[in-house]
Amino acid sequence: MHISYQILIVFVLYSVLMLYIGFYFYRKNETTEDYFLGDRSMGPVISALSAGASDMSGWLLMGLPGALYVGGLVNSHIAIGLTIGAFINWSLVAKRLRVYTSVIANSITIPDYFETRFSDDKHILRFISAIVILIFFTFYVSSGLVSGAKLFEATFGVKYTHALIVGTLIIVTYTFLGGYKAVCWTDLIQGLLMMGALIVVPCMMLYHLGGFEAGFATIAKIKPENLTFLQGTSIVAVISSLAWGLGYFGQPHILVRFMSIRSIKEIPQATAIGIGWMGISLAGSCLIGLLGVAYVTKFHLNLADPEKIFIEMSATLFNPWMSGILLSAILAAVMSTASSQLLVSSSTIAEDFYAKVFNKQAPVKTVMVVSRASVLAVACIAFFISQDRNASVLKIVSYAWAGFGASFGTVILFSLFWARMTRLGAIMGMVFGAGMVILYDKFGKGFLDIYEIVPGFLASSLAIIIFSLLSPVRPGTKEAFDRVMQEIRKG
Repeated sequence: MHISYQILIVFVLYSVLMLYIGFYFYRKNETTEDYFLGDRSMGPVISALSAGASDMSGWLLMGLPGALYVGGLVNSHIAIGLTIGAFINWSLVAKRLRVYTSVIANSITIPDYFETRFSDDKHILRFISAIVILIFFTFYVSSGLVSGAKLFEATFGVKYTHALIVGTLIIVTYTFLGGYKAVCWTDLIQGLLMMGALIVVPCMMLYHLGGFEAGFATIAKIKPENLTFLQGTSIVAVISSLAWGLGYFGQPHILVRFMSIRSIKEIPQATAIGIGWMGISLAGSCLIGLLGVAYVTKFHLNLADPEKIFIEMSATLFNPWMSGILLSAILAAVMSTASSQLLVSSSTIAEDFYAKVFNKQAPVKTVMVVSRASVLAVACIAFFISQDRNASVLKIVSYAWAGFGASFGTVILFSLFWARMTRLGAIMGMVFGAGMVILYDKFGKGFLDIYEIVPGFLASSLAIIIFSLLSPVRPGTKEAFDRVMQEIRKG
């Protein structure tokens, strides 16, 4: 791709805006609750768009279009599963988690919540959940860095390693400075930019292809199998795609959006906004990948990497200034997700390890310093994982998504709806869920090639039920659960 100074200017201006937001909120973080949860003052619009933007990452503009480009409508089951999962998550989990983390104790992290919910004075749940977060989020952050590096590499023709360094520095800087409020406000901007790009690009593709009928007719001639939802696939593959929706219940960077919303009365409005944004964005993403086959063939383009179809369309269909804005949507997707994940990872190290276990008398300023140092540490590890320029964004995301869904998702659901659940059940649920995902990914695919979140979710659920029934409920947990239910009925 020809290096355009117009695109470079847009990228620089966009990055400067994001960094300014980080600097702006730098002096507004006076407490750890400010830094990690924005003082629970986020409105429904910010909460909804921040949850969506931090959820989707570069996968929305690279991984998913690439999957549709290669496999067609069969891979749209992923989008369907995600939409259903997100709706259930907002409808069932958001309200209960918001109440539980503020009424019973001021829990500002997911490990905080687990420890409070099960009266875990030994910090076992905090320790296990912190390890799970650090392992899977490090991989998740690396997927964002790979997306950013591919963007800079394709747009400016720079070496992959240099592109990786630039993207990492931008993301780390504003997360390091601004904390949760900076992340949420930038997510608002980034979410709108992402949705706008996913509306404009497929519309322009349809215009050049002659409309839906002509575009789909071209696809039917080239790859007719791309226009079927089920042909050429198996029930196992469909289940695997739909099962992506199970991952929502265990994603810490999404769950904290529920914990930080201003009032439970604003959750229905946030749900409508969030699901609306998601439906439009996923539909646009799928359409880009699907129509990409027709456009690339009709206009004789050379596309070596299917995950770069959005980049190719943005550069081909628009003038350099507009291309810069559209390509910034990928940078927005990468920054919104990676920054949220870095923040959760840093809160795990600073709040869950350092302040709650190793130095309970640590002053707030010291905890903030440890947190910011943790951002750098996790980013460095993710940077080294991202060195492989041929890494698949979709594959990295799917692994981390499954890890959280199977280890945390089941524990979150059972803990919010089953009063009889015990600490031992939660511990074994996390261990069995995370362990099954790791082991099945390595050894189970040869037996049954199903998405590892399915066996992980099942193993975790069974472990929770069995070990909860075999162990006593700790004193105070049943009373706390009943109190939360009363507060929920009042709200």
